[in-house]
Amino acid sequence: MFRTMMKSKIHRARVTEANLNYVGSITIDTHILDQVGILPHEQVQIVNNNNGARLETYVIPGERHSGVVCLNGAAARLVQPGDIVIIVSYAMLDEHELATFKPKVALMNENNGIDEIIEQEPPLTEM
Repeated sequence: MFRTMMKSKIHRARVTEANLNYVGSITIDTHILDQVGILPHEQVQIVNNNNGARLETYVIPGERHSGVVCLNGAAARLVQPGDIVIIVSYAMLDEHELATFKPKVALMNENNGIDEIIEQEPPLTEM
């Protein structure tokens, strides 16, 4: 049996651009992609913390260390520059991989720099 698990997450990145006239996708700083293990053309889910919009698209690598997070094409209608987004990629893992698999989560600062890379998210929801 395979299970779909979170593989990588860019947590609280700030949208730098929204380009309606581009073909489609999300452009992300290559340095950020490398740190969390997301590849060019990999499918990602994007959650906009400002308006609740959720969408899926694929990644285009942006200029290294630029901090770019640009939603392109139709997705540009769902964000504004300055919005805070969460970008998640998933992987299908078999039962044997589950015991040792550790996702990578980049905790971002307000300038789209990585403050910290963690392998598990702590349970922060209060009951």
